[in-house]
Amino acid sequence: MKYVDTNQVQKNMNSRLLKNNVLKSVFFLATIFGLIVLAVLIIRVIMQGASWINMDFLTNKLSTSPDRAGIMGAILGTFWLMVVVIPVTLILGVGTAIYLELYARKGRFQSFVQTNIANLAGVPSIVYGILGMTIFVRALDFGNVVLAGGLTMSLLVLPIIIVAAQESIRAVPQHLSEASYGMGATKWQTVKNIILPAALPGILTGSILSLSRAIGETAPLVVIGIPALLIPFPGGIMDRFTVLPMQIYYWTIDSSLVEEYANLAAATIIVLLVLLFLLNATAIVIRNKFQKRY
Repeated sequence: MKYVDTNQVQKNMNSRLLKNNVLKSVFFLATIFGLIVLAVLIIRVIMQGASWINMDFLTNKLSTSPDRAGIMGAILGTFWLMVVVIPVTLILGVGTAIYLELYARKGRFQSFVQTNIANLAGVPSIVYGILGMTIFVRALDFGNVVLAGGLTMSLLVLPIIIVAAQESIRAVPQHLSEASYGMGATKWQTVKNIILPAALPGILTGSILSLSRAIGETAPLVVIGIPALLIPFPGGIMDRFTVLPMQIYYWTIDSSLVEEYANLAAATIIVLLVLLFLLNATAIVIRNKFQKRY
């Protein structure tokens, strides 16, 4: 019979418990530090910009006078940008995920496409801006209009939506599709009536969070030359436009010349944060609703 040194066992257990407690404390402190920094930034922005938010600020055009400047043009530009991004990314993203997971043959081609999609999800956003400028602004000669900006932002979030949709489809229990096939349903009927409804909560959640990123991105739009000048309100996808992050960017730069622009930038940040919080809350509500149904 092998002898067990109880003292050594106890020392090993105490050492592991000590490491566990130390690491737990480190992770807790890191979380607290991040929350404190976030809270300080949010409080600073609210204190600086809340007093500037009123109906005139939300409905006026851009102006060189800080007292008369408004963000309605940026709000409408953000809306029209999403009019392009949402259908393009949802149709192409979910369709690609369905093909790769349920129709494509497992092999080198499928593995090659899957690897490249995963890699594209981590590419810096400014690279997509260069791609959008090359293809949509110059090659297709769209110019810096809503359509060019929307297609560029679609390229940015499309890999993320594809990966999120794939993970949601994989999470659907296999016995559901097998039962559908056993009752005589075709593959497309199974996909449409069984797999997609069951995967819908994850797909919608990932898509809304990805669209939130598209709303908050600035670098691709800077590269393709989206202005923040005194331009008319956009009324369609072929009009010139600006968006909330671009307006924040330019007002922050101009604050070195006119101090009040820093307050306008802070007020615009509050509006953008509220918009993003509403989108994220919508994602949570949709996820909970469909999880109860399926």
